Amino acid sequence: MSELYAVRRGRLRDRCAAAGSAASLVSRPANVRYLAGGAPPGAVLLLGPDEDVLICPGTPGPDPAEGRPDDQLRITVLPEPGGDTVVAAARAAAAAGAESLAVEETHLTVARHRALGSVAPRLRLGDLSGAVEQLRIVKDEEEIASLRIAAEITDQALGELLESILVGRTERHLALELERRLVDHGADGTAFPTSVATGPNAGLGRHRPSDRRVEEGDFLSVCLGANYRGYRCEIGRTFVIGTTPADWQIELYEVVFAAQRAGREALVPGAEYREVDRAARHVLAAAGHGEGLAPKTGHGVGLEIEEDPQLAPAAMGKLDACVPVTVEPGVHLPGRGGVRIDDTLVVRPDADGGPELLTITTKELLAL
Repeated sequence: MSELYAVRRGRLRDRCAAAGSAASLVSRPANVRYLAGGAPPGAVLLLGPDEDVLICPGTPGPDPAEGRPDDQLRITVLPEPGGDTVVAAARAAAAAGAESLAVEETHLTVARHRALGSVAPRLRLGDLSGAVEQLRIVKDEEEIASLRIAAEITDQALGELLESILVGRTERHLALELERRLVDHGADGTAFPTSVATGPNAGLGRHRPSDRRVEEGDFLSVCLGANYRGYRCEIGRTFVIGTTPADWQIELYEVVFAAQRAGREALVPGAEYREVDRAARHVLAAAGHGEGLAPKTGHGVGLEIEEDPQLAPAAMGKLDACVPVTVEPGVHLPGRGGVRIDDTLVVRPDADGGPELLTITTKELLAL
């Protein structure tokens, strides 16, 4: 693994050198973990002209959720509690003779950016401009393997819930049970706050679980995901509780299912991000549900639950192979209910079988 992280850091170093920066400072936690293997709270990574250093506010602990720092990295712990690792990194870069330092401007506060200039006034500051995020878009097979396990854990947790009695239980209780089951099956934690929406609440986008109890005839919409070794997946499913679905529920479900299938089938290397969005959005619009749709059909996943690429109407760029994304169209009817179907997939060429579906819980409209 050390060689893998060294290769990643080498790619960033080459980009920075081409832009005229002799050193770079990575402070965004997901980016630190991507390049260093681990990201203890508050740690930053300095890629210097001579060596790379992980600067931590305290001694890194054994928490698996933080990852394990690369053995080949030098680790420096601040001598005094309360110190700023970003400031320490700037001092170290200046002491090493660097004349310029590229930083993640969008992650640093104004105060920390000013502090950099005050402690190292001769250091010319530049912006990494999302360079690490761009490197993270295409995943290697080690990363995809972690995503695959995260998806398996998520499918297990959801499958077990579907076998239990649901009527009379609250949305909040179901969400807590799902999160407990994720950890029981090996997740380091949740990928994001679990969503459970029932009845009219399923007609609200981004609903947070409430004390509403599940009733017969409800739509039950759930969205959850596991965090495994830092990698996060997402699944969303909609079911009907306790009875044969009503005609309007079947009709709405079939429309969203068709839109989700269209989006999945559009996931081929070379496809434009916005074309994937258009494929799903067109199906919903043609059925009369064009208003009030979510601003995007899906997004990338990895060390963060939402990262590039964005599958949205105005998104620029094309898909590559080995890019994991979600496809998650939905229609919400305020006061009635709604349907969301959400999968995590990996873009693969047709020669390799096409998109690899990681989340495999059934998409059949079940009556639970």
